[in-house]
This record gives sequence, C-alpha cells and structure tokens, in this order.
Amino acid sequence: MPHPAHQAEIVIVPENASEDLTSLPVQPSYDPGRVPAAVFHVVGWLVLRRGDAILLARRAGVSYGDGRWGPPGGHVEADETLAQAASREAWEEVGVRTRPDDLVPIGMARYVDGDVAGLDVFFSTDRFDGEPQPVSECDRVGWFGLEALPEPILDWVPGSLRRYLVEGIWFAESLD
Repeated sequence: MPHPAHQAEIVIVPENASEDLTSLPVQPSYDPGRVPAAVFHVVGWLVLRRGDAILLARRAGVSYGDGRWGPPGGHVEADETLAQAASREAWEEVGVRTRPDDLVPIGMARYVDGDVAGLDVFFSTDRFDGEPQPVSECDRVGWFGLEALPEPILDWVPGSLRRYLVEGIWFAESLD
C-alpha cells in the first residue's frame, strides 16, 4: 500500500455546499523532494501576569536567543504534560512556583525553520508563589507592559503576545 502522502486527496462535499469547487486542491500539497525537519521540538512557554504587566527574562548562557528577552519556557519532557513543562521551566528559570492546574492555555504556534521544526504551546497565569529572580538560563527578569517590551527581544515574542493576549487568536504557523 502506498504511503498516505502519495495517495490522491479525497474531498467529500455535502450536497448543500455552496463552496466553489474550483478552489479545492486538485493535487496533494506533499512535495516528495522536500527534506523533513531533522528535529521537532515541543516547547511550553509561561506568560506570568501581574496586572497589565508580563514577566520576561533575559536569556543568558543558552544556545537559543542568548542576550534576548522572552518568557520562561523550554522543552517538554516525555513524562510531563505541556502545562507541567511550562510550570517546571518557570521554577527552573525564574524561581516561581505555579500549579499546572492554574495555567490557562492561550495559544500555540507551529514552526519550521530550516532543519528544525516544533510546536510552541503558551500558557498564562497570574497565580504563582515567590518573587521572580534570575535562577538559571537568564541573568535579568522584569515586568513589562505590552507597549513597552524590552530590547533586544526574541523576534517572535511581541507578535505572539499581541496575538494571544490582545487579539485572542490562539494558533499560528510559520513554515520557513
């Protein structure tokens, strides 16, 4: 049996559909010449809130985004939920305790960037214990309004925060 990506696309259209059928794809979008990403990351990010401000940390001593500001977050381990990962990362990076049950999912973004691909999952909460401070993988922390974000910042952070917190758009994709 051929791989599913090599099979013709089947589209079922209800009898009462008003959609113009000429806009439907006639061939699958699969490109057999494209090399898939070698690595797929699943990352949990936590947007900690205090009133109208959000907590950001300046990344330090890390391979991704060193010297740039962003929310606490990191890779999801095989034995934890997405919310548990975001909660753990906040504890490890900025020293605050959160309960995974208190984290509200606010958005996710799929990305492909060369040979790296992944899914970023964003949570938010205003319930945490402890005063944020740089603990690991960062050297500064601060509370910032959406209109006064620090520089330099991870390129995707301003758009993601606006999309999830202001516009209420919960999903985005970036392919190359």
